[in-house]
Amino acid sequence: MAIKKTSREEILKGAIRLFKIRGYYNTSMANIAEACGLIKGSIYHHFKSKDEIGLESLKYIHHYFSEHIYAIADRSDLSDDEKVRLFVKKTDDYFLHSEGGCLLGNLALEVSAENLEFKEEIKSYFTNWENALAKILQNKYANNEAHLLAKEYVALTQGAIMMMNLYGTSKDYLHVGEKIIGLLR
Repeated sequence: MAIKKTSREEILKGAIRLFKIRGYYNTSMANIAEACGLIKGSIYHHFKSKDEIGLESLKYIHHYFSEHIYAIADRSDLSDDEKVRLFVKKTDDYFLHSEGGCLLGNLALEVSAENLEFKEEIKSYFTNWENALAKILQNKYANNEAHLLAKEYVALTQGAIMMMNLYGTSKDYLHVGEKIIGLLR
């Protein structure tokens, strides 16, 4: 195998893809290296362990959602209806073009009981998702109700991602976004 230079971000992207498709425990450092076109030892120039790659992968996706999706709730140039539509569209764009589903949802089930650092990062991701959506809904609903609706939407989305991957169709997944958009009509 030819040795090539690979950035930390490229390793994270390769690891994320593998973790989503194979699972965390079924992905080895050798698998990650191979996916990135590296020899196994080269990864250790960037990361100390698979757990570090796993945690950094969770943070990488959390940062992406914070910047590109959750931040929509703070935009002053959009109406609440436009915000929720864009929020749903960007969420859909991510999950409809992301093989293997939601890394944070997958790892919440697979490893969060054993790895408290992973668990805290995953909880933060889902809490931030809920808070961002609740912020958009609070102009129409009381604070508590907005949070309950947001929590329901996040749970429905995660379940729909699982079903989409299981059945190979996005029909039911897309229905969840339509439901949340309907809350502001």
